[in-house]
Amino acid sequence: MYKINFQEKGKAFFIGIGGISMSGFAKLLKNKGFEVAGSDRTKSDMTAELESLGIDINYKQDGSTIDSSVDFVVYTAAISDDNPEFAKAKQLNIPLISRATMIGQIMRNYKTAIGVSGTHGKTSTTSIASHILMAADLDPTVSVGGVLPEFGNLRIGHSPYFLVESCEYTNSFLEFAPTIGIILNIEVDHLDFFKDEEDIRHSFRKFAELLPADGALIINSDIRDYQEISDNLPCKVITFSLNDKNADYHAENISFDATGGTFSLIRGKEEVGQYKLNVLGEHNISNAISCLAMADFLGIEPDVAKLGLSNYKGVGRRFQHKGTFKGATIIDDYAHHPSEIATTIKTAASIPHNKLWIVFQPHTYTRTKSFLHEFADVLAKADHVVLADIYAAREKDPGDISSEDIAKLISEKGSKATYLGDFEKIIEFLEKNLMDGDLLITVGAGNVVEIGESLVAK
Repeated sequence: MYKINFQEKGKAFFIGIGGISMSGFAKLLKNKGFEVAGSDRTKSDMTAELESLGIDINYKQDGSTIDSSVDFVVYTAAISDDNPEFAKAKQLNIPLISRATMIGQIMRNYKTAIGVSGTHGKTSTTSIASHILMAADLDPTVSVGGVLPEFGNLRIGHSPYFLVESCEYTNSFLEFAPTIGIILNIEVDHLDFFKDEEDIRHSFRKFAELLPADGALIINSDIRDYQEISDNLPCKVITFSLNDKNADYHAENISFDATGGTFSLIRGKEEVGQYKLNVLGEHNISNAISCLAMADFLGIEPDVAKLGLSNYKGVGRRFQHKGTFKGATIIDDYAHHPSEIATTIKTAASIPHNKLWIVFQPHTYTRTKSFLHEFADVLAKADHVVLADIYAAREKDPGDISSEDIAKLISEKGSKATYLGDFEKIIEFLEKNLMDGDLLITVGAGNVVEIGESLVAK
C-alpha cells in the first residue's frame, strides 16, 4: 500500500474531489507539496476554489486523466468497482486508498493526533477542541464534519498537532492513527452496518486499542460498562462526566441563560475554575469537559483553555439560530437520532416560547425503521410535529417505511402530527399556522434546513 509521507511528495488523484471532506484533504496535500488532481460530476464553489489553487479537475469522470504519473488514487465508499476512474487505476496498478485509510496515513505524519469519536456530538466537540488548541497557539491542523465560521471544515496548521472528527460508520475510524482518543458516548445507530449494540461497542474498543502507550483515552464514564472499552489498555485512561463525581473530571453548579451555560470544572475533588460556554444544552457542557480533560493532558493552562472555550460560538446546523418569521423564532438542528432529538427538545426549554414546532426529516430508511417507536416517543413531546419525507441518503426506498408511519404513532399518543412530505406544502402550512412567540426547529441530517431558511427569507 502507498504510504503518505509529507517528506516524500507524490501525485494524488481524488475521485469525487468536490465533496466537503475530500476537498479539504485535497487542499491539505496540495499545501504539503503534493501534486493533486481529481474529478467530480459537477462544478461548484468548492471545485472552483480547488481549481484556483492549481488543482486540475475532470468533470467527465471517464478515467482519461488518470495515467501512470499518479502515485495513488483516493476514493470514498460511494465509489463502486465499475466506476471508470476506479477501474482505470486498477488496470494501471495504481494504489487505491479509501478516504478513511488516507486520513489514517495523514495522521501518522503528526506527533499528536487527536481523534474525537462517539455516536453523538463529534462535530461540536472537535470544534470546541480546535478553539482550545488555537487559544494555546498550538497551530493545529483540524478536520471537522461541520462548517465553522473561523475556517470552514478544514484548518491547515504548521505544527505537530492534528485534530480530526472520527466516525464509527463502516468502521472508518479503525483506519485512523490517533495518539489521543475521545469517546463521548456509545449508542445504537447505523444498523445498516452494525449488527447490534455489542457490535458497535466492539468497534469502539478496537478504536481505543489503536492508542499508543504514551497516549490517552478520554472516555465518558456515563457510558454503560465503560470499563469494557477502557480496561487493560497500554495508554492512560481519563474519565469525564457531566455529573459522576467519581470521574476524573465532572461539572458542578451548571446554569444557563439566554446566551449559554456556565459551570464549575472539578478535577478529582479539586475545583479548577468557572467556565463559560456560549451555546445552550447540557450535552455541550459534557462535550466541553472532554475537551478540558484533553487540554489538561496536553499541559495547556486552565486560563488558556477557558479562553478557547469562550471563543467557541457554535457550529453550523447545531441548534443554530436562523432568524424569525412573523415573530416566531427559527432554529435548525442536525439531530437525526432519537437521543439527539430528545436533547434538542430539552435544550429548547431554555428558550422562552409559546408553542414548540418540530419539522422532522428522517434520515435513511434503515434508521427510521429501526427507531420508529423511539422517534414517535420523543417527538410527541413537542406541541406540533410536521413530517417531511425520509431523506434517502445512500439508500433505496424499500417501500415498507414512511414518515407517515411516525405521524400516525405520534397522533395515537394524543399529540399533534401532520405528514405533508413535500417542502413546499410544509412551508405553506407553516406560513398559515406559525404564530408570534412560537419556536420552530427544523430537525434532520438532510436538507430540511431549507424550510426554515425559506421562511426567514420570506
